[in-house]
Amino acid sequence: MKKYHLHLVSDATGETIQNIARACLVQFDGVEVERHLWSMVRSATQVKNVVSGIENNPGAVIFTLIDNDMRRILTDECGRLNVPCISVLDGVMQSLSNYFGTSIRGLPGRQHLLDAEYFDRIDAMDYAMSHDDGQGVADLSDAKIVLVGVSRTSKTPTSIYIANHSGIKTANVPFVPGVPLREELLQADGPFIIGLTASPDRLVQIRRNRLLMLREKAETDYVDPARVKLEVAEARKLFGRMKWPVIDVTRRSIEETAAAILQHYGAFHERKAASNPSAPER
Repeated sequence: MKKYHLHLVSDATGETIQNIARACLVQFDGVEVERHLWSMVRSATQVKNVVSGIENNPGAVIFTLIDNDMRRILTDECGRLNVPCISVLDGVMQSLSNYFGTSIRGLPGRQHLLDAEYFDRIDAMDYAMSHDDGQGVADLSDAKIVLVGVSRTSKTPTSIYIANHSGIKTANVPFVPGVPLREELLQADGPFIIGLTASPDRLVQIRRNRLLMLREKAETDYVDPARVKLEVAEARKLFGRMKWPVIDVTRRSIEETAAAILQHYGAFHERKAASNPSAPER
């Protein structure tokens, strides 16, 4: 397997460019890539440090620099070193600029401004963490989404991901066989409730790994295949009885699960708005 270097250069946190690189690299088989992240690059001196790093580990460069002077330094130096230098946002921004009929402001890091959207996300994350695993059910009416599922169906990371990326208050409640769900959940008519499930075999595997990490007893009902199968079946019966939509997370990443939940959530509100046009949106 051939090894390559890839330099990611950003004038902000580098989150955008890392996501772009990740989405692109998974499309290439038989390639090993070492990524070098250069974030918060906002001066000529910092660009020169980046160039030194590229000289030490020659490889392709992708960047999201806004400042024209720094872009010019970087592209000129990459030309001198004979390595590709790719701006990943130019095409999108120029097309939008043409469409809007206005110029690009050229200010780095504007996506991370401490605006109302930012504080909504922080508030949603605080809510998700304080309403994790059945906590705080007394005020579930404040939630916009509630996830219900058996243990190890990724309820917690999915709740936090939705809160962080969408600013939507999300709680999660565990389904435990033989333990009735709290009335606050069963009677809640404000939040959108969705069930998460997974194949019993996959759950057993995940739970065994979890017990090994915690150095706990490996053979319990928690990982007994027959019990886990019954647990999943009982959860599905509950979801069906409550008419909650269900998502199987067996082969989904956290991001894919969150996207599917938000699709259901959007459709739910569209139906709600269509049935009651005068109702205020949550």
